[in-house]
Amino acid sequence: MKTFSAKPHEVERKWFVIDAKDKILGQVAVEAARLLRGKHKPIFTTHVDTGDFVVVINADQVLLSGNKEQAKIYTRFSGYVGGKHVETPRQVRERRPILLVERAVWGMLPKTRLGRAQYGKLKVYAGEAHPHEAQQPTVYEVR
Repeated sequence: MKTFSAKPHEVERKWFVIDAKDKILGQVAVEAARLLRGKHKPIFTTHVDTGDFVVVINADQVLLSGNKEQAKIYTRFSGYVGGKHVETPRQVRERRPILLVERAVWGMLPKTRLGRAQYGKLKVYAGEAHPHEAQQPTVYEVR
């Protein structure tokens, strides 16, 4: 018996829309990362990008469970003296709400060239509207 390995030119990509309104951030990110990697397909191959395109809408209305809205912190460092920036999800939501979903999904993808290619297929929008209607995306329901 031979092991199956998907070829990049043989992969058929679909488009999915995930509505994040009143959904938990982690659950939305898990499903988006799963679709981006292609783990839902029987042809999944670890070293080949077999994933689909994912459009997340209503990212500004995503929920965080428990006390994470105030207690969780996002830290980044510019590299300069005194360049440490700390934000809570509430501050991130006011400044740029799509970052919450983008950071959560990025944390679930591999940090390689393949992961960056998969991350490039993620499209996140704060409101209901998105410019990908021509691709006829399928609605994906997050439990």
